[in-house]
Amino acid sequence: MRQMRQGITLCMAIVMTLVMTACSNNSGQVKVAADTEAASRVVGSEKGEVTIPAHPARVIGLSVVYPEFLQALGVTPVAVQNYQEDYPTYLEEPFKDTLKMGIAQTPNFEMILSANPDLILAPTWWSAKDYDQLSGIAPTVLLPQRDDWRDELKDIAGVLGKTELAEKVIQDLEAKEAEAKQKLDDLAGNETVMYMMVMPGSFILYGDQIDRGKFLHTTLGLKMIPNFPDTDSSLSISLEKLPEYNPDHIFLQLNNEDDAAVKQTYEDLLKSPLWKNMTAVQQNQVYTMAGKDWFNLGMSPMANSYAVDAVLEAFEGKSK
Repeated sequence: MRQMRQGITLCMAIVMTLVMTACSNNSGQVKVAADTEAASRVVGSEKGEVTIPAHPARVIGLSVVYPEFLQALGVTPVAVQNYQEDYPTYLEEPFKDTLKMGIAQTPNFEMILSANPDLILAPTWWSAKDYDQLSGIAPTVLLPQRDDWRDELKDIAGVLGKTELAEKVIQDLEAKEAEAKQKLDDLAGNETVMYMMVMPGSFILYGDQIDRGKFLHTTLGLKMIPNFPDTDSSLSISLEKLPEYNPDHIFLQLNNEDDAAVKQTYEDLLKSPLWKNMTAVQQNQVYTMAGKDWFNLGMSPMANSYAVDAVLEAFEGKSK
């Protein structure tokens, strides 16, 4: 009888061990499956479905504006395409450790590789030809060309699983712009405003049919000069033609402060009697904005938010 009890006890111990082992294996299998599922997900792109990390930590956004979309969504890119030598003022701190890759018609694959990205986001109009090389470095999502930056932001947010945050970014900016528009209506009234860009040897004036001009004249409601052609989004003019457009206020931007030809054109402008006799100049109502800070104006929520503050500061400074 004793031997029988010992046999039964031994059998039960073996059964329990087998059950526990099976449970452990099953549990392990579920955990592996869950980890695998959590480690990646599939998103749509212009090249079809792409498997990307579920929580990418090292992201590159190719194009000048994609890094700003990423930062607006709380993702600091590890490397960026930069047109200006320095980052915009509003990106200096968050991008202090971000690799500058410069501007080129073809991505700098060596620098992209050195940044060790786990996800690359790129607009199809710029990067479709380089897709195979980019996707050989990291999962690459090509996104469609959009006419409105809000749609670009939503596309990127969809890839990153941050759709609700994108909506909040848009709503917060629109509220800020609406409040600024009301203030500027009191500060500027019916006084005319012109957006002017200094280029090498010439100047560009922006109307309300293009991103930059639309920001000033539609979003913020500042009155355009009356003789700006309705059919033109912008005008390229010489210094001699400038007095024909004689606004009360001028927002002046240098296309690239690092360009010697741009700097020379600007210096020649300041010395010119034609410039000195313009209404905005005589009334000390010319507001010079850094090219790096207004480069993405009208194309990025961060650039627009910064510009709202700059425009308000310009007019509020005049009212004191």
